[in-house]
Amino acid sequence: MENRLPGHTDHAWHQLTAQQALEAQRSTPAGLAAHEADERLQRHGPNRLPPPKRRGPLLRLLYQFHNVLLYMMIGAALITALLGHWVDTSVILAAVLINVIIGFIQEGKAENALDAIRNMLSPHAMVLRDGERHEIDAERLVPGDVVLLVSGDKVPADLRLLSVKNLLVEEAALTGESVPVEKSVAHCNADAALGDRRCMAYSGTLVSSGQATGLVVATGADTELGRIGAMLQQVQAMSTPLLRQIEQFSRWLAVIILILALATFVLGILWHGQNPGEMFMMVVALTASAIPEGLPAIMTVILALGVQRMAGHNAIVRRLPAVETLGSVTVICSDKTGTLTRNEMTVQRVVSASRVLDVSGVGYAPEGAFHHDGKVLEPDSALLEIARAAQLCNDGRLQQDAAGHWQLHGDPTEGALLTLALKSGLDIHTLHAQLPRSDVIAFESEHRFMATLHHDHAGHGLILLKGAPERVLEMCASQRSADGGSSALDADYWRRQATDLAARGLRLLALASKPAAADQRTLNFDDVEGGLTLLALVGIIDPPREEAIAAVAECQRAGIRVKMITGDHAETARAIGAQLGIGVGLPALTGAELEMLDDRRLREVLPNVEVFARASPEHKLRLVQNMQDSGQVVAMTGDGVNDAPALKRADVGVAMGLKGTEAAKEAAEVVLADDNFATIAGAVREGRAIYDNLKKFILFALPTNGGQSLIVIFAILFQVVLPLTPAQVLWINMVTSSTLGLALAFEPTERGLMNRAPRAPSEPLLSGFFIWRVVMVSVLIAGAGIGLFLWELERGNSLESARTVAVNAVVMCEMFYLLNSRSIFGSVLNREALLGNRAVLMTIAICLVLQLLFTYAPPLQGVFGSVGMSLDEWLRVLLAGLALFSVAELEKWLVRRLGLHARAA
Repeated sequence: MENRLPGHTDHAWHQLTAQQALEAQRSTPAGLAAHEADERLQRHGPNRLPPPKRRGPLLRLLYQFHNVLLYMMIGAALITALLGHWVDTSVILAAVLINVIIGFIQEGKAENALDAIRNMLSPHAMVLRDGERHEIDAERLVPGDVVLLVSGDKVPADLRLLSVKNLLVEEAALTGESVPVEKSVAHCNADAALGDRRCMAYSGTLVSSGQATGLVVATGADTELGRIGAMLQQVQAMSTPLLRQIEQFSRWLAVIILILALATFVLGILWHGQNPGEMFMMVVALTASAIPEGLPAIMTVILALGVQRMAGHNAIVRRLPAVETLGSVTVICSDKTGTLTRNEMTVQRVVSASRVLDVSGVGYAPEGAFHHDGKVLEPDSALLEIARAAQLCNDGRLQQDAAGHWQLHGDPTEGALLTLALKSGLDIHTLHAQLPRSDVIAFESEHRFMATLHHDHAGHGLILLKGAPERVLEMCASQRSADGGSSALDADYWRRQATDLAARGLRLLALASKPAAADQRTLNFDDVEGGLTLLALVGIIDPPREEAIAAVAECQRAGIRVKMITGDHAETARAIGAQLGIGVGLPALTGAELEMLDDRRLREVLPNVEVFARASPEHKLRLVQNMQDSGQVVAMTGDGVNDAPALKRADVGVAMGLKGTEAAKEAAEVVLADDNFATIAGAVREGRAIYDNLKKFILFALPTNGGQSLIVIFAILFQVVLPLTPAQVLWINMVTSSTLGLALAFEPTERGLMNRAPRAPSEPLLSGFFIWRVVMVSVLIAGAGIGLFLWELERGNSLESARTVAVNAVVMCEMFYLLNSRSIFGSVLNREALLGNRAVLMTIAICLVLQLLFTYAPPLQGVFGSVGMSLDEWLRVLLAGLALFSVAELEKWLVRRLGLHARAA
């Protein structure tokens, strides 16, 4: 071992004793010599994470155009430009430019994820060099340095601890551990999980209390933080289901339009002997009528409106397509601490010698009550004695801020005990005044308890103690009886109760007391080694959020599996999962067990596991990848830097905005402003509504384009003069896309949306049934336009008059079909369906005004070749629209009656 290079990352430093680690690093407790440190700095390089490889600004800008949605928009802009329709061209290109700018800015933000991880490194470190203390830039640390840590320090490198005094380290960002971890110098097994390596302190974590010295064993990219940064750099972000579907949809649509245009051009020339110039104009009209150029712009609007609505519900979307992706998720992988739970430790159970009390209320707010056998119990003398011990043998502080929220200053476990005391009705300031502290034995990992000495103003002394139950039991000779007296300690009873509390996932503390002499003013270990009276065991847990329990149930009703992945212990994870309704009756899987499974076996067991404990960043990333390989659409939530690789890899990453690290936020697509799982459920609902509205728009837009295409094809095949000119086709597209289609972006969420199963990730944008719907409505629109066009010609009216009627017939059919499109399968023959979306009524009104201008305004008559219409012509146009509306509603009624809608959805 001594022959290895200092800083070599193959060392399992946690399995070495402190002396072995010093020898392996060729260092001493007095630190390195200055010249040796300089040599190692040259060899290992600075203690900083390497910057990521990045595209330059110009390349990043050009890369934004590599998007199938933008290809469709640019193609539409080219068509409209060729036809001289510059207003349409300008609008579409403006939408392209806006998308590119937004994407450029968002990618710049995404690249900040690695910057955020680098910023977690400490800027300074206190180090021993030549036996003397020096404060140096943390970048100059090298393997073999001996670092001094005190409360409030950020750990500057990966350290093998050499000595500790009351050291607690906040590791949640790295391991997911919900409370500060008590550290020691004792080595542990080589296969110990990251969160169980008590003799290690890792770069980027925070010393919450105590002191320590540690040997630097890894710096820069070799640290655990650096390893996560490297993982994050290698993870490829996934394309969203919507973009994959749109890409497939646009491909086959483009192929169909191209084949149709070429076939029509060839047939027109070879079969009918048409003039190539005239045929080219017909094909241009056909192409313009077939391309749904409004689709990309409307998609952007629908997604942008969804972003706005979700922001109002505390979900901030950083990347536009993620809005819809949330609606298509089949699995939500959620971190436990702070997302499903409050990240506020709470006493849930108090066990005394005579009774077991349940404590209601969660968090640090002193709101709740004590319950015995299901009945509320008013605090009595026995309970007040327990609460007094919890309050006085405590170094934490609870304060209310200006907004009335309770804030903890100190250890979360002590915060839970303070809240317990407040719930019992004790007054903190009065109690401290009555029983001031005379001395204290601070908590240390070696003796696993804290003790305080108090005296009242009459001179009576009192020793209070709290600590690990097995340690406190050794120090107790008696237990508090129901009558307030003492009786012999029943050790078996307390061990059974401790086992029961631990099985519920509760962290345990024992409280004990002992009278002291009036003249005793100091507290020594001999004073507490025996003769104590055990007051109670308290069970503490970071409780689930009430709203998270309801949100998990809602997601499960919607067919979405919720899986909890945490760095916490398996017992705690199982207990919280059971309270949330996650993994009930199913086994939990630990990180160590997961490592024993290959990918094939892991994919086999994944459907039957919902709780994963002691999970490392690699475990989280591997779980997400295997779920995706099994065909799932995965949303991942998290708040720590350890979550960042999985957040980036997931179909949609969801980071916590309040307590989340910057690395997690920058790697995610969505940030929750309130750190609440219930917000995710609301965002899923919004995402499903967005997809519904998008599908409604496509089912509206395609038949309108299809109807116009059929009119042009009819004219070519039957050698009839074009019922619609290219300019008139573009007018129809502009009017319907800019007004009618836009209204569907404002459709409210349909009832029962969260009772549907998630759509299959492989499901195409248009199913076979929806293709039938598109064809049916296309034929009806084409029939109305062609029929009225030929009727007008048959009656001897001019070509201009017949074309004007045909244009108005097509637009009228589309206005009525817009009402049908408000619900894909449901009837719209009710007040809510007809009048529930004001945007629909408004756009129909605008469309009517535009059609009147098209028909009667001289400037537009000159541009589009339109003429005025008589009252009976308007009546026939209105009847055509009503006929389409009636047939569409009849078709939906038949579909519902035959039960086909469930399969078609």
